[in-house]
Amino acid sequence: MQVDELLKPFPIKEFHPFPRALMGPGAHELIGPEAIKLGFTKPLVMTSGLRGTNVVQKIVDSLKYHGLEAVVYDKVESNPKDYNVMDAVALYQQNKCDSFISIGGGSSHDACKGARISVAHDGRNVNDFEGFNKSENPNNPPHIAVSTTAGTGSETSWAYVITDTTTDPDNPHKYVAFDDASVATLAIDDPVLYFDCPVDYTAQCGFDVLAHASEPYVSRLNFEPSLGNAIRAIKLTAENLREAVWNGQDLKGREGMMYAQYIAAQAFNSGGLGIIHSISHAVSAFYDTHHGLNNAIALPRVWAFNMPAQYGRFADIAEAMGVDTHGMTKPQAADAALAAAIRLLRDVGIPENFVSVTQDTYSKNRLGLGPTKYYENAKVIKGDAVDVDRITNHVLGDACTPGNAKECTFETVRPVVDHCMTGDLDDLLS
Repeated sequence: MQVDELLKPFPIKEFHPFPRALMGPGAHELIGPEAIKLGFTKPLVMTSGLRGTNVVQKIVDSLKYHGLEAVVYDKVESNPKDYNVMDAVALYQQNKCDSFISIGGGSSHDACKGARISVAHDGRNVNDFEGFNKSENPNNPPHIAVSTTAGTGSETSWAYVITDTTTDPDNPHKYVAFDDASVATLAIDDPVLYFDCPVDYTAQCGFDVLAHASEPYVSRLNFEPSLGNAIRAIKLTAENLREAVWNGQDLKGREGMMYAQYIAAQAFNSGGLGIIHSISHAVSAFYDTHHGLNNAIALPRVWAFNMPAQYGRFADIAEAMGVDTHGMTKPQAADAALAAAIRLLRDVGIPENFVSVTQDTYSKNRLGLGPTKYYENAKVIKGDAVDVDRITNHVLGDACTPGNAKECTFETVRPVVDHCMTGDLDDLLS
Protein backbone atom coordinates (compact mmCIF):
# COMPACT_ATOMS: atom_id res chain seq x y z
CA MET A 1 0.00 0.00 0.00
CA GLN A 2 1.25 3.50 -0.86
CA VAL A 3 1.74 5.90 2.06
CA ASP A 4 -0.61 8.49 0.54
CA GLU A 5 -3.34 5.86 0.32
CA LEU A 6 -2.82 4.87 3.94
CA LEU A 7 -3.12 8.47 5.11
CA LYS A 8 -6.51 9.07 3.50
CA PRO A 9 -8.52 7.59 6.38
CA PHE A 10 -6.40 9.43 9.02
CA PRO A 11 -5.15 6.27 10.83
CA ILE A 12 -2.92 8.22 13.22
CA LYS A 13 -4.69 11.02 15.04
CA GLU A 14 -3.19 13.68 17.23
CA PHE A 15 -4.58 15.22 20.40
CA HIS A 16 -3.50 18.87 20.49
CA PRO A 17 -2.85 20.84 23.69
CA PHE A 18 -5.17 23.26 25.47
CA PRO A 19 -4.10 26.19 27.63
CA ARG A 20 -4.90 26.61 31.30
CA ALA A 21 -8.19 28.49 31.69
CA LEU A 22 -10.09 30.59 34.21
CA MET A 23 -13.83 30.55 33.58
CA GLY A 24 -16.86 32.16 35.16
CA PRO A 25 -18.29 35.50 36.30
CA GLY A 26 -15.55 37.81 37.53
CA ALA A 27 -12.66 35.86 35.98
CA HIS A 28 -11.44 38.96 34.12
CA GLU A 29 -10.62 40.61 37.46
CA LEU A 30 -7.71 38.16 37.77
CA ILE A 31 -5.89 39.29 34.61
CA GLY A 32 -3.44 41.54 36.49
CA PRO A 33 -2.40 39.02 39.14
CA GLU A 34 -2.16 36.24 36.56
CA ALA A 35 0.00 38.41 34.30
CA ILE A 36 2.38 39.06 37.17
CA LYS A 37 2.57 35.33 37.95
CA LEU A 38 3.47 34.67 34.32
CA GLY A 39 6.28 37.23 34.42
CA PHE A 40 4.65 39.95 32.33
CA THR A 41 6.08 43.44 32.73
CA LYS A 42 5.23 45.22 29.47
CA PRO A 43 2.46 43.46 27.54
CA LEU A 44 1.15 44.44 24.13
CA VAL A 45 -2.65 44.48 24.36
CA MET A 46 -4.20 43.50 21.02
CA THR A 47 -7.86 44.28 20.38
CA SER A 48 -10.31 45.67 17.88
CA GLY A 49 -10.92 48.44 20.39
CA LEU A 50 -14.39 47.17 21.33
CA ARG A 51 -15.65 50.69 20.71
CA GLY A 52 -18.87 51.48 22.51
CA THR A 53 -17.76 49.58 25.61
CA ASN A 54 -15.25 50.29 28.37
CA VAL A 55 -13.96 46.72 28.50
CA VAL A 56 -10.49 47.43 27.13
CA GLN A 57 -9.95 50.53 29.26
CA LYS A 58 -11.01 48.70 32.43
CA ILE A 59 -8.55 45.89 31.77
CA VAL A 60 -5.72 48.27 30.86
CA ASP A 61 -6.41 50.28 34.04
CA SER A 62 -6.28 47.06 36.05
CA LEU A 63 -2.94 46.14 34.48
CA LYS A 64 -1.54 49.56 35.39
CA TYR A 65 -2.86 49.19 38.94
CA HIS A 66 -0.84 45.98 39.21
CA GLY A 67 2.30 47.74 38.04
CA LEU A 68 2.29 46.60 34.41
CA GLU A 69 3.09 48.98 31.56
CA ALA A 70 0.56 48.17 28.82
CA VAL A 71 1.03 49.14 25.17
CA VAL A 72 -2.24 49.03 23.18
CA TYR A 73 -2.75 48.03 19.56
CA ASP A 74 -6.48 48.55 18.92
CA LYS A 75 -6.71 48.30 15.13
CA VAL A 76 -7.38 44.57 14.69
CA GLU A 77 -10.07 44.14 12.04
CA SER A 78 -12.73 41.49 11.72
CA ASN A 79 -11.17 38.69 9.66
CA PRO A 80 -7.71 39.90 10.78
CA LYS A 81 -5.43 40.86 7.94
CA ASP A 82 -1.75 40.20 7.55
CA TYR A 83 -1.04 43.93 7.88
CA ASN A 84 -2.85 43.99 11.26
CA VAL A 85 -0.49 41.30 12.50
CA MET A 86 2.66 42.90 11.14
CA ASP A 87 1.73 46.38 12.44
CA ALA A 88 1.30 44.83 15.89
CA VAL A 89 4.65 43.06 15.59
CA ALA A 90 6.35 46.36 14.75
CA LEU A 91 4.72 48.05 17.77
CA TYR A 92 5.78 45.16 20.01
CA GLN A 93 9.38 45.40 18.85
CA GLN A 94 9.54 49.22 18.97
CA ASN A 95 8.31 49.27 22.57
CA LYS A 96 10.38 46.26 23.68
CA CYS A 97 7.33 44.44 24.99
CA ASP A 98 7.70 41.02 26.59
CA SER A 99 4.22 39.49 26.45
CA PHE A 100 0.77 39.64 24.83
CA ILE A 101 -2.82 40.09 26.01
CA SER A 102 -5.64 39.76 23.47
CA ILE A 103 -9.08 41.14 24.33
CA GLY A 104 -12.08 40.41 22.14
CA GLY A 105 -13.29 37.61 19.91
CA GLY A 106 -11.50 35.37 17.49
CA SER A 107 -10.12 38.22 15.40
CA SER A 108 -8.14 39.67 18.30
CA HIS A 109 -6.95 36.26 19.49
CA ASP A 110 -6.00 35.06 16.01
CA ALA A 111 -4.11 38.23 15.15
CA CYS A 112 -2.29 37.94 18.47
CA LYS A 113 -1.34 34.32 17.86
CA GLY A 114 0.05 35.27 14.47
CA ALA A 115 1.99 38.16 16.00
CA ARG A 116 3.52 35.88 18.64
CA ILE A 117 4.69 33.43 15.98
CA SER A 118 6.16 36.30 13.95
CA VAL A 119 7.94 37.82 16.96
CA ALA A 120 9.47 34.43 17.77
CA HIS A 121 10.96 34.42 14.27
CA ASP A 122 12.43 37.95 14.35
CA GLY A 123 9.45 39.58 12.66
CA ARG A 124 9.07 37.30 9.65
CA ASN A 125 5.89 37.83 7.66
CA VAL A 126 2.99 35.99 9.26
CA ASN A 127 2.00 34.57 5.87
CA ASP A 128 5.14 32.43 5.95
CA PHE A 129 3.47 30.26 8.59
CA GLU A 130 0.35 29.18 6.71
CA GLY A 131 -0.21 25.46 7.09
CA PHE A 132 0.51 22.91 9.81
CA ASN A 133 3.18 23.57 12.47
CA LYS A 134 5.27 25.76 10.19
CA SER A 135 6.92 27.67 13.03
CA GLU A 136 10.45 26.62 13.93
CA ASN A 137 10.87 28.33 17.31
CA PRO A 138 8.44 27.05 19.96
CA ASN A 139 9.57 29.68 22.47
CA ASN A 140 7.33 32.64 21.73
CA PRO A 141 6.10 35.31 24.18
CA PRO A 142 3.46 34.36 26.77
CA HIS A 143 -0.14 35.20 25.96
CA ILE A 144 -3.31 35.76 27.98
CA ALA A 145 -6.44 35.55 25.79
CA VAL A 146 -9.52 37.30 27.22
CA SER A 147 -12.75 36.54 25.38
CA THR A 148 -15.63 38.99 25.01
CA THR A 149 -17.73 36.86 22.63
CA ALA A 150 -19.06 33.31 22.73
CA GLY A 151 -17.91 32.20 19.32
CA THR A 152 -14.55 31.13 18.01
CA GLY A 153 -12.97 29.51 21.03
CA SER A 154 -9.64 30.72 19.67
CA GLU A 155 -8.46 31.25 23.23
CA THR A 156 -8.24 27.48 23.64
CA SER A 157 -7.30 26.19 20.18
CA TRP A 158 -4.11 25.65 18.19
CA ALA A 159 -5.52 27.42 15.12
CA TYR A 160 -5.45 31.01 13.93
CA VAL A 161 -6.98 32.44 10.77
CA ILE A 162 -5.43 35.31 8.79
CA THR A 163 -6.34 36.99 5.50
CA ASP A 164 -3.36 37.37 3.17
CA THR A 165 -3.91 40.67 1.34
CA THR A 166 -0.35 41.19 0.11
CA THR A 167 0.78 38.11 -1.82
CA ASP A 168 -1.84 38.82 -4.50
CA PRO A 169 -3.69 42.07 -3.70
CA ASP A 170 -6.30 41.36 -6.39
CA ASN A 171 -7.09 37.92 -4.99
CA PRO A 172 -7.14 37.91 -1.15
CA HIS A 173 -6.65 34.53 0.48
CA LYS A 174 -7.89 33.59 3.93
CA TYR A 175 -6.00 30.71 5.47
CA VAL A 176 -5.88 28.67 8.63
CA ALA A 177 -2.55 28.16 10.36
CA PHE A 178 -2.48 25.26 12.80
CA ASP A 179 0.46 25.48 15.17
CA ASP A 180 0.94 24.00 18.62
CA ALA A 181 3.28 26.92 19.40
CA SER A 182 0.39 29.37 18.95
CA VAL A 183 -1.69 28.05 21.87
CA ALA A 184 -2.34 30.76 24.44
CA THR A 185 -0.66 30.52 27.84
CA LEU A 186 -3.87 31.34 29.72
CA ALA A 187 -7.48 31.64 28.56
CA ILE A 188 -9.94 33.81 30.45
CA ASP A 189 -13.67 33.40 29.76
CA ASP A 190 -15.96 35.66 31.76
CA PRO A 191 -19.63 35.76 30.68
CA VAL A 192 -19.97 39.22 32.26
CA LEU A 193 -17.82 40.55 29.42
CA TYR A 194 -20.38 39.21 26.92
CA PHE A 195 -23.15 41.51 28.15
CA ASP A 196 -22.08 44.29 25.77
CA CYS A 197 -21.97 42.02 22.71
CA PRO A 198 -24.61 43.25 20.21
CA VAL A 199 -27.65 41.12 19.39
CA ASP A 200 -26.56 40.37 15.82
CA TYR A 201 -23.00 39.48 16.79
CA THR A 202 -24.26 37.23 19.57
CA ALA A 203 -26.38 35.34 17.06
CA GLN A 204 -23.62 35.06 14.46
CA CYS A 205 -21.03 33.99 17.02
CA GLY A 206 -23.48 31.38 18.28
CA PHE A 207 -23.62 29.78 14.86
CA ASP A 208 -19.83 29.72 14.81
CA VAL A 209 -20.17 27.57 17.94
CA LEU A 210 -22.71 25.28 16.26
CA ALA A 211 -20.37 24.87 13.29
CA HIS A 212 -17.41 24.18 15.58
CA ALA A 213 -19.40 21.51 17.41
CA SER A 214 -21.16 19.82 14.51
CA GLU A 215 -18.23 19.55 12.10
CA PRO A 216 -15.98 17.43 14.32
CA TYR A 217 -19.00 15.34 15.35
CA VAL A 218 -19.54 14.23 11.75
CA SER A 219 -15.93 14.59 10.53
CA ARG A 220 -14.25 11.77 8.69
CA LEU A 221 -11.50 12.00 11.33
CA ASN A 222 -14.02 10.41 13.72
CA PHE A 223 -11.85 11.35 16.70
CA GLU A 224 -13.34 9.76 19.81
CA PRO A 225 -11.93 12.24 22.38
CA SER A 226 -13.73 15.07 20.54
CA LEU A 227 -17.18 13.55 20.21
CA GLY A 228 -18.40 14.09 23.77
CA ASN A 229 -17.51 17.78 23.81
CA ALA A 230 -18.97 18.23 20.34
CA ILE A 231 -22.42 16.83 21.08
CA ARG A 232 -22.57 18.58 24.47
CA ALA A 233 -21.73 21.91 22.82
CA ILE A 234 -24.55 21.39 20.31
CA LYS A 235 -26.98 20.79 23.18
CA LEU A 236 -25.78 23.86 25.10
CA THR A 237 -26.10 26.03 21.99
CA ALA A 238 -29.63 24.83 21.26
CA GLU A 239 -30.62 25.50 24.87
CA ASN A 240 -28.94 28.87 25.37
CA LEU A 241 -28.43 30.79 22.13
CA ARG A 242 -31.92 32.25 21.84
CA GLU A 243 -31.77 33.49 25.42
CA ALA A 244 -28.28 34.94 24.97
CA VAL A 245 -29.41 36.79 21.82
CA TRP A 246 -32.72 38.21 22.98
CA ASN A 247 -32.02 38.59 26.69
CA GLY A 248 -28.32 39.40 26.63
CA GLN A 249 -28.11 40.66 30.21
CA ASP A 250 -29.20 37.27 31.52
CA LEU A 251 -26.28 35.40 33.02
CA LYS A 252 -27.66 31.91 32.40
CA GLY A 253 -27.77 32.23 28.61
CA ARG A 254 -24.41 33.98 28.43
CA GLU A 255 -22.73 31.44 30.69
CA GLY A 256 -24.27 28.55 28.77
CA MET A 257 -22.84 29.92 25.53
CA MET A 258 -19.48 30.53 27.21
CA TYR A 259 -19.17 26.82 27.97
CA ALA A 260 -20.60 25.84 24.59
CA GLN A 261 -18.04 27.84 22.65
CA TYR A 262 -15.17 26.66 24.81
CA ILE A 263 -15.83 22.94 24.58
CA ALA A 264 -16.81 23.22 20.89
CA ALA A 265 -13.35 24.64 20.21
CA GLN A 266 -11.80 21.83 22.20
CA ALA A 267 -13.76 19.40 20.02
CA PHE A 268 -12.50 20.78 16.72
CA ASN A 269 -9.00 21.37 18.13
CA SER A 270 -8.24 17.72 17.44
CA GLY A 271 -11.45 16.50 15.77
CA GLY A 272 -11.26 18.64 12.67
CA LEU A 273 -13.62 20.91 10.76
CA GLY A 274 -15.18 20.83 7.29
CA ILE A 275 -16.54 22.93 4.47
CA ILE A 276 -18.85 25.08 6.59
CA HIS A 277 -15.62 26.75 7.62
CA SER A 278 -14.06 26.48 4.18
CA ILE A 279 -16.99 28.34 2.60
CA SER A 280 -16.92 30.91 5.39
CA HIS A 281 -13.21 31.54 4.89
CA ALA A 282 -13.68 32.01 1.15
CA VAL A 283 -16.58 34.44 1.43
CA SER A 284 -14.84 36.59 4.03
CA ALA A 285 -11.62 36.52 1.98
CA PHE A 286 -13.47 38.12 -0.93
CA TYR A 287 -16.04 40.24 0.93
CA ASP A 288 -14.76 40.70 4.52
CA THR A 289 -18.09 39.57 5.97
CA HIS A 290 -18.36 38.27 9.53
CA HIS A 291 -17.08 34.73 10.05
CA GLY A 292 -20.01 33.69 12.25
CA LEU A 293 -22.54 35.05 9.76
CA ASN A 294 -20.84 33.12 6.96
CA ASN A 295 -20.90 29.93 9.02
CA ALA A 296 -24.59 30.42 9.78
CA ILE A 297 -25.52 30.77 6.12
CA ALA A 298 -23.34 27.84 5.04
CA LEU A 299 -24.30 25.46 7.87
CA PRO A 300 -27.74 24.26 6.70
CA ARG A 301 -26.47 23.69 3.15
CA VAL A 302 -23.43 21.76 4.31
CA TRP A 303 -25.48 19.68 6.75
CA ALA A 304 -27.80 18.73 3.88
CA PHE A 305 -24.79 17.90 1.69
CA ASN A 306 -23.11 15.76 4.36
CA MET A 307 -26.12 13.92 5.78
CA PRO A 308 -26.02 10.89 3.44
CA ALA A 309 -22.53 10.14 4.75
CA GLN A 310 -23.50 10.44 8.42
CA TYR A 311 -27.24 9.89 8.99
CA GLY A 312 -26.61 8.37 12.41
CA ARG A 313 -24.51 11.25 13.69
CA PHE A 314 -27.01 13.82 12.42
CA ALA A 315 -29.75 11.86 14.17
CA ASP A 316 -27.76 12.31 17.39
CA ILE A 317 -27.56 16.05 16.65
CA ALA A 318 -31.36 16.18 16.35
CA GLU A 319 -31.71 14.74 19.85
CA ALA A 320 -29.12 17.18 21.20
CA MET A 321 -31.13 20.03 19.70
CA GLY A 322 -34.24 18.93 21.56
CA VAL A 323 -36.03 16.94 18.84
CA ASP A 324 -38.08 13.94 19.98
CA THR A 325 -36.75 11.36 17.54
CA HIS A 326 -38.78 8.44 18.96
CA GLY A 327 -40.19 6.42 16.08
CA MET A 328 -38.04 8.13 13.45
CA THR A 329 -35.58 6.40 11.17
CA LYS A 330 -32.03 7.73 11.15
CA PRO A 331 -32.58 9.70 7.91
CA GLN A 332 -35.82 11.16 9.27
CA ALA A 333 -34.08 12.24 12.47
CA ALA A 334 -31.23 13.73 10.43
CA ASP A 335 -33.78 15.74 8.45
CA ALA A 336 -35.24 16.91 11.76
CA ALA A 337 -31.80 18.14 12.84
CA LEU A 338 -31.60 20.23 9.69
CA ALA A 339 -35.05 21.67 10.34
CA ALA A 340 -34.04 22.51 13.93
CA ALA A 341 -30.93 24.34 12.72
CA ILE A 342 -32.94 26.38 10.21
CA ARG A 343 -35.50 27.21 12.89
CA LEU A 344 -32.71 28.39 15.20
CA LEU A 345 -31.18 30.51 12.43
CA ARG A 346 -34.52 32.17 11.77
CA ASP A 347 -35.30 32.60 15.46
CA VAL A 348 -32.11 34.62 16.02
CA GLY A 349 -32.54 36.76 12.92
CA ILE A 350 -29.72 35.69 10.61
CA PRO A 351 -29.93 36.36 6.83
CA GLU A 352 -30.69 33.23 4.83
CA ASN A 353 -28.30 33.61 1.89
CA PHE A 354 -25.26 35.67 0.98
CA VAL A 355 -26.76 37.93 -1.68
CA SER A 356 -29.23 39.23 0.92
CA VAL A 357 -26.32 40.55 3.02
CA THR A 358 -25.76 44.28 2.46
CA GLN A 359 -23.79 47.01 4.19
CA ASP A 360 -26.64 47.68 6.63
CA THR A 361 -27.50 44.04 7.40
CA TYR A 362 -25.63 43.97 10.70
CA SER A 363 -23.65 46.26 13.00
CA LYS A 364 -19.94 46.86 12.39
CA ASN A 365 -20.26 45.33 8.92
CA ARG A 366 -17.05 45.87 6.92
CA LEU A 367 -18.55 45.09 3.49
CA GLY A 368 -17.12 47.63 1.05
CA LEU A 369 -15.26 49.63 3.69
CA GLY A 370 -11.65 48.90 2.77
CA PRO A 371 -9.05 49.88 3.85
CA THR A 372 -7.48 48.18 0.82
CA LYS A 373 -8.63 49.10 -2.68
CA TYR A 374 -9.82 45.55 -3.20
CA TYR A 375 -12.24 45.69 -0.24
CA GLU A 376 -13.36 49.23 -1.09
CA ASN A 377 -14.55 47.86 -4.43
CA ALA A 378 -16.24 44.78 -2.94
CA LYS A 379 -19.42 46.56 -1.86
CA VAL A 380 -21.98 43.99 -3.03
CA ILE A 381 -21.93 40.20 -2.81
CA LYS A 382 -22.47 39.16 -6.43
CA GLY A 383 -23.32 35.48 -6.19
CA ASP A 384 -22.97 35.06 -9.94
CA ALA A 385 -21.31 32.14 -11.73
CA VAL A 386 -17.84 33.70 -11.59
CA ASP A 387 -18.25 34.36 -7.86
CA VAL A 388 -19.43 30.81 -7.19
CA ASP A 389 -16.49 29.38 -9.15
CA ARG A 390 -13.82 31.39 -7.31
CA ILE A 391 -15.36 30.63 -3.91
CA THR A 392 -15.55 26.92 -4.76
CA ASN A 393 -11.89 26.88 -5.79
CA HIS A 394 -10.94 28.63 -2.53
CA VAL A 395 -12.94 26.01 -0.59
CA LEU A 396 -11.08 23.15 -2.26
CA GLY A 397 -7.74 24.62 -1.18
CA ASP A 398 -8.79 25.27 2.41
CA ALA A 399 -7.10 23.36 5.24
CA CYS A 400 -10.50 22.50 6.77
CA THR A 401 -11.85 20.71 3.70
CA PRO A 402 -10.06 17.34 4.11
CA GLY A 403 -11.93 16.71 7.36
CA ASN A 404 -15.36 17.15 5.81
CA ALA A 405 -17.75 14.25 6.30
CA LYS A 406 -18.31 13.77 2.56
CA GLU A 407 -15.76 13.76 -0.25
CA CYS A 408 -15.41 17.17 -1.90
CA THR A 409 -14.79 17.89 -5.58
CA PHE A 410 -15.48 20.96 -7.66
CA GLU A 411 -18.55 19.26 -9.13
CA THR A 412 -20.03 18.30 -5.76
CA VAL A 413 -19.18 21.47 -3.82
CA ARG A 414 -20.13 24.05 -6.42
CA PRO A 415 -23.91 23.47 -6.05
CA VAL A 416 -23.55 23.87 -2.28
CA VAL A 417 -21.79 27.21 -2.71
CA ASP A 418 -24.34 28.29 -5.33
CA HIS A 419 -27.19 27.58 -2.92
CA CYS A 420 -25.41 29.53 -0.16
CA MET A 421 -25.31 32.52 -2.51
CA THR A 422 -28.91 32.68 -3.69
CA GLY A 423 -30.82 29.62 -2.49
CA ASP A 424 -33.97 29.38 -0.38
CA LEU A 425 -33.64 27.40 2.86
CA ASP A 426 -37.13 25.98 2.41
CA ASP A 427 -35.73 24.06 -0.57
CA LEU A 428 -33.64 22.05 1.89
CA LEU A 429 -36.65 21.21 4.03
CA SER A 430 -38.53 19.75 1.08
